Amino acid sequence: MQQNSSVTEFILLDLTQDPLKQKMVFVIFLIFYMGTVVGNTLIIVTIKFSRTFGSPMHFFLFYLSFADSCFSTSTAPRIIVDAISKKSIISYNECITQVFSLHLFGCMEIFVLILMAVDHYVAICKPWCYPVVMSHQVCVILIVLAWIGSFRNSTAQMVLALRLPFCGSRLIDHYCCDLQPLLKLACMDTYMINVSNSGTICSSSFVLLMISYFVILHSLRNHSAEGRKKALSTCTSHIIVVILFFGPCIFIYSWPPTTFPMDKMVAVFYTIGTPFLNPLIYTLRNAEVKNAMKKLWHVKIMTERIQITNITISEYCSYMLQHIAFCVLTTPY
Repeated sequence: MQQNSSVTEFILLDLTQDPLKQKMVFVIFLIFYMGTVVGNTLIIVTIKFSRTFGSPMHFFLFYLSFADSCFSTSTAPRIIVDAISKKSIISYNECITQVFSLHLFGCMEIFVLILMAVDHYVAICKPWCYPVVMSHQVCVILIVLAWIGSFRNSTAQMVLALRLPFCGSRLIDHYCCDLQPLLKLACMDTYMINVSNSGTICSSSFVLLMISYFVILHSLRNHSAEGRKKALSTCTSHIIVVILFFGPCIFIYSWPPTTFPMDKMVAVFYTIGTPFLNPLIYTLRNAEVKNAMKKLWHVKIMTERIQITNITISEYCSYMLQHIAFCVLTTPY
């Protein structure tokens, strides 16, 4: 990684400098991060090992949960550690790496949400050609293209960050390294860089998704009442996730690199909050996912109990006979 010769490290100002509030940040973010990892891991394991999940929707949900876990991991561990550290110092190389990982998994989440919308559109509006258009081979190709697109975007963001000249303050008024806070420190005109930054991807993707769901909801008029109910349930969950992710994302990346008091809290919501809420939204509103989780973990627990019982049954019988003999011999008459 080619390093800017004028800087070796940055100082993160984090969410707060108050010691009491820092302890609260440590506890809250630790809970949120653990919940994110556990919730998304449950979905990943359930989809991976459940035979009932072979549809494109669950295929894309698998990668959405994976992207959520990695996206949150790009920032949350650093916030948790910095909350109990006296001074939050991040090296230049670590900062650039964080920029790359944030945009890699954030962009991947955007592309997966778009693919899920495409799946819903074909399933509802073009059901007769769904098996061909959304075959397993096509879904794999789409996911590979999504990874390639995400990698290209994150590489472009990293290259932009590497080319920024820093000649003043090293204080980053943020809890992580991203291109936006770095642009504020650069001693050059960054307006055009900001315009061509991820705000374009966020805004255009959000508009595309809203148009697609308007078309989907409009086409539901021709479906039966039961079909409308099922489609609305699935689409509503997806729309909620889209709004929760894209709203804060557009707010952060579509404005010039100026500091707002609520910038960091808004960024927290889409980097930490949304990955935490996504598993809850998809499990609480999706009976199929909940039932599959119950069946999978019930079978796993029962299998473990049977294995334990089979292994120890002879030992248990021997123990009981010895215990009875001991009681008989030691009982006073």
